[in-house]
Amino acid sequence: MTAVLLSPPRDPGLPDVLLPRALPFWRRALKHPRLMQSHRLALLVLVVNLAVLVDGLANHQWTEVSTVALVAQVNFALGILVRQQLFVNFLSRLVMRAPRTWPLRLRWTLAKGYHLGGLHVGGAVCGTFWFLGLTVVAIGEVGPALLLVYCAQSLVLLGILVTARPKMRAKHHDLFERVHRFGGWGLSVLFWTGAVLLADERRGGASLLTALAGTPTVWVLLTTTVSSLVPWMLLRRIPIEVTRPSSHVALVRSARSRPMAGSTRSVARHPLKQWHSFAVIPTPGAPGFRMAVSRAGDWTGDFVDNPPTHLWVRGVATAGMANYGTVFHRVVYVVTGSGIGPVLAHVLAARVPHKLVWVTRDPVKTYGQDLVDEILTAQPDTLIWDTDAYGKPDMVRLAYSAYSSSGAEAVVCVSNKRVTWTVVHGLERLGIPALGPIWDS
Repeated sequence: MTAVLLSPPRDPGLPDVLLPRALPFWRRALKHPRLMQSHRLALLVLVVNLAVLVDGLANHQWTEVSTVALVAQVNFALGILVRQQLFVNFLSRLVMRAPRTWPLRLRWTLAKGYHLGGLHVGGAVCGTFWFLGLTVVAIGEVGPALLLVYCAQSLVLLGILVTARPKMRAKHHDLFERVHRFGGWGLSVLFWTGAVLLADERRGGASLLTALAGTPTVWVLLTTTVSSLVPWMLLRRIPIEVTRPSSHVALVRSARSRPMAGSTRSVARHPLKQWHSFAVIPTPGAPGFRMAVSRAGDWTGDFVDNPPTHLWVRGVATAGMANYGTVFHRVVYVVTGSGIGPVLAHVLAARVPHKLVWVTRDPVKTYGQDLVDEILTAQPDTLIWDTDAYGKPDMVRLAYSAYSSSGAEAVVCVSNKRVTWTVVHGLERLGIPALGPIWDS
């Protein structure tokens, strides 16, 4: 079987496709990427924290160190728990069980469940500012050892916050990852040290253990610590097989475990160095999973050029964004390049009727005939746009053309940030449900 390519239109812009009228301004504005649901949730966390701050000021609550520490830890608990792998999988399965008989507007809202990551950003940012406030409140109220711990916490938190800024993270990703990981571990030690020292200062005649057990902050901290440790307790090294159909991509195969279709797996060549998440693709009728690693940076480039024989994995495979598309009767998957990875599992599993549109450079040359044949066998009407032959299309028009002709209810786009946001925003401003990665944390 050979790849079926889209016949060239009069020009790549698909001029014969007429887009419908855009939504009214007030609805269209809410679909802008800057006002996406994850950003709104982060803003909601900020507003709630401001309300708590104002109420506390009115009631003179912020003079007590333990009260400020509790609010700070609750924010961090929100940020950590919403990113916990088991919670993400639970939320995804819950949404996937929503009846398709429910109104489209409701299912559209549920499909944005993966935007809950905005709570991670809001909780982390607000928790940082509360800890800065805690350091100020603690001056003159706690012993020098505890104050020193609070100052160290504030410095580490500021370092994490600064390196986590989108532009900083994109430009210095290795630095961001090291600061985030080792800074996070350091914070856990500092948080526990601070909790023990504060309990010791406030315990009076009670034992230290009794004082700790009676401190709400300790229980919140225990919950977040256990949540953070679980993935690392499942750390293991697994053998892999790597094939390279081209110098652009490496196809990874592992016979270990069989994760849920449409999930992602964090992998690393060394457990204390860079970790990267890739979509896992179960092989029908066979154990294990596959991944597609495309050349996109230093780490992936070295992986393609010098593939390892083993990889480290931690935690469990985590439900991906495309899983939320199963709440619709029919969807269109619009992917570019290696974006085929996150949706291929859904194509093979056929959980929901769909149309696949794959925009990529010469697919056979880049990804191999076997992969192209597998896709066309599973979905014979796949539309493959070879950019080497036809150039880059107008992605919004191409997506809308597939959407309108296939009778789909929604579009799932997996590409780079610019293309994804262009397609998702371009369709949603027309009133068409669209999903795509959000790069929120």
